Amino acid sequence: MRVSYPTPVCAPAGAEAGGPAKAGATGTDMLCIDTIRTLVMDAVQKANSGHPGAAMSMAPVAYTLWQNVLNYDPADPLWPNRDRFVLSIGHASMLLYTLIHLSGVRQVRNGRVTNEPALTVADLAQFRQFGSRTPGHPEHGHTTGVETTTGPLGAGCGNSVGMAIAEKWLAARYNKPGFDLFNHHVYTLCGDGDMMEGVSSEAASLAGHLQLGNLTWIYDSNRISIEGSTEVAFTENVAERFAAYGWQVLELADANDTATFCTLLAKAKAETARPSLIIAHSVIAWGAPNKAGKASAHGEPLGAEEVRETKKVLGWPEDSSFLVPDEVMPHISAGLGARGAAASSAWKKLLAEYTKAHPESAAELEGIFNGTLPDGWDADIPLYPASEKGVASRASSGEVLNAVAARVPWLLGGSADLAPSTKTLLKGQESFQPAKWGGSYAGRNFHFGVREHAMGAIVNGMALYGLRAFAAGFLIFSDYMKAPIRLSSIMGLPVTYIFTHDSIGVGEDGPTHQPIEQLAQLRATPGMTTLRPADANEVAEAWRYLMTHRTGPIALALSRQNLPTLDRTRYAPATGLARGAYVLASSETTPQVILIATGSEVGLVVSAYEALVAEGIAARVVSMPSWELFEAQPQDYRDSVLPPDVTARVVVEAGSPIGWDRYAGPRGTIIAMRSFGASAPAEKLVEHFGFTPQAVLDAARRQVGSARK
Repeated sequence: MRVSYPTPVCAPAGAEAGGPAKAGATGTDMLCIDTIRTLVMDAVQKANSGHPGAAMSMAPVAYTLWQNVLNYDPADPLWPNRDRFVLSIGHASMLLYTLIHLSGVRQVRNGRVTNEPALTVADLAQFRQFGSRTPGHPEHGHTTGVETTTGPLGAGCGNSVGMAIAEKWLAARYNKPGFDLFNHHVYTLCGDGDMMEGVSSEAASLAGHLQLGNLTWIYDSNRISIEGSTEVAFTENVAERFAAYGWQVLELADANDTATFCTLLAKAKAETARPSLIIAHSVIAWGAPNKAGKASAHGEPLGAEEVRETKKVLGWPEDSSFLVPDEVMPHISAGLGARGAAASSAWKKLLAEYTKAHPESAAELEGIFNGTLPDGWDADIPLYPASEKGVASRASSGEVLNAVAARVPWLLGGSADLAPSTKTLLKGQESFQPAKWGGSYAGRNFHFGVREHAMGAIVNGMALYGLRAFAAGFLIFSDYMKAPIRLSSIMGLPVTYIFTHDSIGVGEDGPTHQPIEQLAQLRATPGMTTLRPADANEVAEAWRYLMTHRTGPIALALSRQNLPTLDRTRYAPATGLARGAYVLASSETTPQVILIATGSEVGLVVSAYEALVAEGIAARVVSMPSWELFEAQPQDYRDSVLPPDVTARVVVEAGSPIGWDRYAGPRGTIIAMRSFGASAPAEKLVEHFGFTPQAVLDAARRQVGSARK
């Protein structure tokens, strides 16, 4: 016997504003929902791997949202004012892939929309296979229609807050009277796991404070996790928690009740001063006669026989495989497709008129959409004179940041309650806050609070809109941001992480605040570029490089303590930073020893170099602010900086020694941290741990003596 569903009551495509909705084919809506469920079952079963349960139970909710509410044009998935749909429960990826296919989303190649489908039935049948466009978890940039990479639970929730922030900021800065360019909504489908993860709580707390009324989370409360019922670990009242955050909380008693769900979606969109949480109570793997409501339906295929029995319950051809009835795609095209096409077409006409009326603002938007920078963006980057006293690299970075931000209006960001310490406050700019908290949604200074994990996830969401977002904190607290940093690398997002207090130079705060292994962790992350500049002019060049870098995140490691500003009339120009490592100073003859350092340690190896030269020892200093940039250089350049036949080498960095052996070589000396630090004044710590010119000088002499034997 075929299962019946309540009829969606949202106005379908074709309903005129303020007029009666044209009748939709209820039977076809049921058919579409069943198609989603059966495609999910078939794909997971064929792969013999995956998570069918949540995708099956959320099929009515997701279909109703897409077909009747979502403002999205499948023919132009890059349309800037589209509603965003984030699948935070990334393990339910087949739900999203099925929606992309059935909606007829067009494929994007090299930033251009083609006439090809983003996903075909053949792609669905290759679920979780090598090289397919349907990987186990959704990957932004790999599959058109996927707005962000999800999988680690809570990440999508955090991203969606960043997206809602970006929409608010774009609207506040660029909407003009008669030109509402940005007025879209962000929808996130999340689950019990998302609700348990701390990052979701951090992000939800901030979203409530910021009054992001353009954000709706739909919580699939199926009360099942891998270990069984969520009662083993999760019994809190989620509704009360979110109400306390300042959210509007709505409840859907049955995820199959699409009529009530439509009503709740309308209430969510009507609430403009609070984000909304719709708690959708569901039965995991709904429709499966033997596995519905069971943990076994969460992360494994239903089994061939259970698939057959479920199709029988749904009134579906039991022996069919990847069946898409002829009526389904035309029906969705007449709903989502027609609505989205009309909206995107009207928006493009509006943008054309806007460009004539507001050419300067339109030029800024073009830069945001295309990832370009304004002419002369770097004209005000300062050049620093030589100074023995110098300046902390966090301070010079703050000066350069402000010089660049004055010419790039979409460079914006903030810190985890540390702007005064990280020097990341944009001068003369408002805070991004609702008016009741004394700010403006056009503000460029963001206050993330003590929420590092959420901060990382949020700036990823902002970067997905084309904004040049930065997040700042102490290097030690990058530990809290490991997951979003990794995801920004996977997505290739040009996020800037400004990490200060980068060594034991933090001093009295002690080992809990002194980073040791964090640089190694950042350098081990594929796609991440880590820059640890040696002085103010290297800081300036670091910003000059990172602003033009569009294919991955950058981490700046900056000092709390002053660093001498090197005399560039005596030493090589700081422009060498762009190559990752460069010869800062060298004897004219082949060096007997090479001294290699980064950041605050470059100054002390320069002192040792001068002493060696005075002793008649041919030496070389190499500043190596970035392993990644150096490794990207041609072999002949790398050999010119570090001649292979010069094996007497000393490497100095106040961090973990892991990885430095590739540059020190088998005979070289590595002066690094081999323990945690201690609480004491910085000058006492550097002496105790061996970061002094004398220690470097002694190591260099030993290297030269050993090489002569």
